[in-house]
Amino acid sequence: MFFGRKSELQKLNALYLQESFQFAVFYGRRRVGKTTLITKFCEDKKTVYFMAAEGTAKENLEYFSKAVWDVFMPEKNMPSFGSFEELLEFLDSCGNEQFVLAIDEYPYLAESYPAISSLLQKHIDHKWKNGKIMLILCGSSMSFMENQVLGYKSPLYGRRTAQFKIQPFTFFEFQEYSMGYNIEDMAVLYGITGGIPEYISRIRPELSLEENIRQLYFDPSGRMFEEPSNLMKQELRNPAIYHSVISAIASGNSRLNDIARKVGEENSACANQLNALISLGLVKKEYPALENETGRKTIYRLEDPSFRFWYRFVGPNISNIMRGRGQEVLQKLVLPQISHYMGEVFENICLQFLYEPRMTEKAPFFYGNIGRWWGNNPVLKRQEEIDLMAGDKDNLLLGECKWNNQDISPVVLTDLLTQGDMFPQKNKYFYIFAKRNFSQALEEQAKAMDNVYLYSLKDMALR
Repeated sequence: MFFGRKSELQKLNALYLQESFQFAVFYGRRRVGKTTLITKFCEDKKTVYFMAAEGTAKENLEYFSKAVWDVFMPEKNMPSFGSFEELLEFLDSCGNEQFVLAIDEYPYLAESYPAISSLLQKHIDHKWKNGKIMLILCGSSMSFMENQVLGYKSPLYGRRTAQFKIQPFTFFEFQEYSMGYNIEDMAVLYGITGGIPEYISRIRPELSLEENIRQLYFDPSGRMFEEPSNLMKQELRNPAIYHSVISAIASGNSRLNDIARKVGEENSACANQLNALISLGLVKKEYPALENETGRKTIYRLEDPSFRFWYRFVGPNISNIMRGRGQEVLQKLVLPQISHYMGEVFENICLQFLYEPRMTEKAPFFYGNIGRWWGNNPVLKRQEEIDLMAGDKDNLLLGECKWNNQDISPVVLTDLLTQGDMFPQKNKYFYIFAKRNFSQALEEQAKAMDNVYLYSLKDMALR
């Protein structure tokens, strides 16, 4: 079942309707749905689709040749082209006919035959730019695609007409995948899949939330049981050390010194490993909102909620799950802690909500980047943390996110107002987000003020 990606499909179809040469670059982490999106776009178009293999140049030439002949000479058993140059010259001769040429996992092809980018550049410049070919290059290695395809030193630099960094679904895109669950269960399902389409597709709507979590993560045959190690084996040469880095972050170490000490690495080596994980979309580097990058305040967090869930609950309990005690682990160790785990997930959902058009259109000011803030309160002499913050010279937005079952009391607003006193902006706006309800006293207090906004998860849900 295909859902979402409406904006990307509209842009791609608009390019195709121009009936001229187009060159679109797709990149994003594995499992995020790049191939599915390309397949959906191409389903009603003449398409040469070739997925490169992690093999030799000869093997890739054979597979590429077959993909070309299957489209242009399907009734004949044609031999492979003698070279990539011959293959592209054949496509030159077809350039006045409109078709899509999609090369998936392009980094594998470039690794097996490094001259391919220069060869494509030559054919684009001398033949294809005056024709109707729509070239799509797609890759999961984001650093390769950014540097070797889009980068200034790439032979293909300046040729692309569109680029798409395919991201996991937001919670609000995920909601379109209607499965009959209530909004709170949908939030938890989002929290364990991270909005990754391939993981979402493994949810079984006929099962309860608890049963889905068990069959995905706490069964040795479950789709997510070995996913982190499998993905890192595909992307990294020494997955064991990266596993240790992620484990260190998952266990509460967020600063470079602490992570390096936990792993047993020098800071410089650990920094390189963190950068590799950032390029894969698994780790993110954070600074307090509205502050410049400073080494002292830099922290690292897990970007992918599904990895965060695995390293918190599955990894430490592998032995028991392998012994068939997955249900027991889920009941006794996971479900009692799921509310705490969802705190960070809910913060991310609230951040996404503030970027929804229905919110930005009525926002009290134009806010740019929204992030967390942490630091010292010089008046009260204590450390403060603010879940969401954005602002400019005159305006400040502060947000608090509460994932618990109790009604939110006025104390939360009092604390947020106190935190707002630390900042000099003239206009301050306070947002409180709740899993469920607000107390009557807090609702009355918010109504009496024109700069306080209350939103429950149901308020945020798509209607």
